[in-house]
Amino acid sequence: MELRSLIVDDSDHFLAAARELLQREGITVVGVASTSDEAVRLARDLRPDVTLVDIDLGEESGFELAKRLSGPGSDDLTRVVLISAYPERDFADMIAKSPAAGFLAKPQLSASRIREILEAGGDGTRIQSA
Repeated sequence: MELRSLIVDDSDHFLAAARELLQREGITVVGVASTSDEAVRLARDLRPDVTLVDIDLGEESGFELAKRLSGPGSDDLTRVVLISAYPERDFADMIAKSPAAGFLAKPQLSASRIREILEAGGDGTRIQSA
């Protein structure tokens, strides 16, 4: 099954590296964004299956963006997987309260981990990185 992804991060270097990695592993990256407004616009226009959202978007919050993309009143634009260079334990409570399907530490980024999270979260449960 083809999986279409949007990546949201304020680091151009990470956006390029993640795009290359995921496309090499079979995920179609339909777009990248570095701000929340840009991400919402692209999600509406492109309708990705999943959006990877960095928790720390500089002056913006990835948690707030997750709510805009898949929280109540969001029109369920896309499923969200939160990502961060920091370990899950640093944000565990906030991740649990978010509408995201799960969390993935950036060093663990892979197509297989994203698919795992989406499959495990299919019944509304949320999983974090191992």
